[in-house]
Amino acid sequence: MILSIDLQESSLNWLAATGLPPSVLAGQTLRHGAGHSLAPFDTFNLALHVGDDPATVQANRMALLQQLAPYGCERLVWLNQVHGTEVYRATADVQIEVPTADAVVTDQIGVGCVIMTADCLPVVLSSADGREVACSHAGWRGLLSGVIEAAAHAMKEPPVYAWLGAAIGAESFEVGPEVRDQFVQDDPASAEAFTALPNGKDKADLYQLARLRLMGLGIERVSGGEHCTVLNQDQFFSYRRDQQTGRMATVVMIRP
Repeated sequence: MILSIDLQESSLNWLAATGLPPSVLAGQTLRHGAGHSLAPFDTFNLALHVGDDPATVQANRMALLQQLAPYGCERLVWLNQVHGTEVYRATADVQIEVPTADAVVTDQIGVGCVIMTADCLPVVLSSADGREVACSHAGWRGLLSGVIEAAAHAMKEPPVYAWLGAAIGAESFEVGPEVRDQFVQDDPASAEAFTALPNGKDKADLYQLARLRLMGLGIERVSGGEHCTVLNQDQFFSYRRDQQTGRMATVVMIRP
């Protein structure tokens, strides 16, 4: 279900995160929102690297910040994502350049940590008291390399809660045997996340692979992981489905 959070000051329509402490606000933007991007990026594209008009993307980003401002968001931290495991810690200092990283951690109130996706899995983490949060970009390469673990280990307090945003579902994600072999070699339990196909390939369940990683970290309070970006064209961008397309933003922040 696509949820919305309504306050007197504002109404924000997105895929709202569940199962996190009350002090944490998190969610994932939808394809159609307050943006003005034209096809094939229509309409709420938030990525500058996909070929959309830069001025329009910046306007869309400002619209997102304005929507989050009534919740206490003072600024958004954007990353240059490269499918790696680098973690950026957002402090009280405003960044001058866009950091290259695939996860962001903060204990600063009002700082929105952003991860962009269009099939990859956004993973939100929170400490038990909700005073420290993280968000990571977990495609299959990032999952295999340990981006979730890197984000968790970068936190001062161990994460207790996790929320999985929308990503490509198991029925839509076909991979070669080399992908399955790498995961199984790293963790034999990963075999349960793959289903063999007659063509020699496998269907891969990103959500299950992420849950296994979270379980290995001792994180048992995991919510989300219920949508497929490929199958839900009205709500989500999907690179695998459309190739040239926009990106959603998953945002997590600590409320004032």
